[in-house]
Amino acid sequence: MIGVAALWITILLLGGGLALDRVLQDAITRNFDEGMAYVLTAMIASAEIGPDGEVFFNRPLADQRFLEPNSGLYYQISSAHHEDWRSRSLWDRALRLDVERPGSDLRVYNSDQFPDESLRVMERSVVLPGSDERWTFAVAQARSGLDEQIRTLRVTLIRSFLLLGLGLLMLVIIQTLYGLRPLRAVRREIVRMRTGDKSRVTEPMPAEVLPMVEELNALLAHNERQAEEARAHAGNLAHALKTPMTVIMNAATANAPDLNETVMREAVTMRRQVDHHLARARAVGRRGMAQSRANVWASLQAVERAVARLYPEVRIDMDGDEKADVRVERQDLDELLGNLVENAAKYGGGSVFATVGAHAEEGVVTIDVEDDGAGIPVGERDRIFDRGARLDTSKPGTGLGLAIVRDVAEIYGGSVELTESEDMGGLLVRLRLPAAN
Repeated sequence: MIGVAALWITILLLGGGLALDRVLQDAITRNFDEGMAYVLTAMIASAEIGPDGEVFFNRPLADQRFLEPNSGLYYQISSAHHEDWRSRSLWDRALRLDVERPGSDLRVYNSDQFPDESLRVMERSVVLPGSDERWTFAVAQARSGLDEQIRTLRVTLIRSFLLLGLGLLMLVIIQTLYGLRPLRAVRREIVRMRTGDKSRVTEPMPAEVLPMVEELNALLAHNERQAEEARAHAGNLAHALKTPMTVIMNAATANAPDLNETVMREAVTMRRQVDHHLARARAVGRRGMAQSRANVWASLQAVERAVARLYPEVRIDMDGDEKADVRVERQDLDELLGNLVENAAKYGGGSVFATVGAHAEEGVVTIDVEDDGAGIPVGERDRIFDRGARLDTSKPGTGLGLAIVRDVAEIYGGSVELTESEDMGGLLVRLRLPAAN
């Protein structure tokens, strides 16, 4: 920031200094030329033609420097057919004028015709009354005074702009160091958190960095929640696998005759437990992804095709908003809908109906899955979400389907509700998920 500011200040001051130097130099030169133009006009106004055809002044010029040799201010009047009339200040020198040049325009130029003195020359050609001759009037003045003024101006400009640049650079340095001081305070707080002295940024911060600090604290809280959830998942998985492993070990130790069946049964249970906790862990890892987006209708169609192959005798119908999108990863959405539709097909009476509804004002999408089965009593609807809870033990399963649906839905900010289907008479499972705008 300091380097960029210093470069920009240098460019601006350099550009501004050059422009100001040009403007002031032109003003000084113009003022210098105006003084010479005044003298030239006075010369032309006072010039007359004498009886012998020579030019003379009817009144002397006021500036005494014309009478002092090598004074730095000179005049000369020249023509093609007469001898030059020079000021006494020229002494034994003469100005080289272009008397043959046509026109009467004012000409101003710099001249180095005197080796030891640079001149500023102003000349004009006129025809005086009483003469057909064209006379060239010229005034020359040493540039030393003009150059000294310009040199003084430039030295003053350079010193002033250097001082201004240093002042601005110091201001930028102070402002940058002072402005970034809160970030150094945040850094110190992060060091304390890394060393275990603190768990949050608690120091008062300016309003400019307060949103960043709040987001940092929110990120820490989010990471802590994820770590706690990961520890809970690991503990739950270990607890869930402990019982099947104990059954297998006991059966193996006792050389039970149904050891094979026991191993297969408990292995299926362990696999479902692992799948359940993997689904939760996957959902926890993805819920913070703002780009998570999935189309409900496309997922329902894929689930319907898969379940129809497992239960060809079950009729599955769908209706609702085909364009509704939810902020859920497609793989997790397939698992949610797959569990609901498969449960409805397995425990229903042969008909399943899924309805998709988008509620823009609430920012949610609802998926209702209904069946024509026996339903679930009101008193059992809360217990059915417990891992391993099954009301119908006559059909294979581990009772983890609805538990997975509830856990994954809640991770994404959704919910699951069980009620009675008014149209089909069986169970209605209403899944609510956040809509993707």
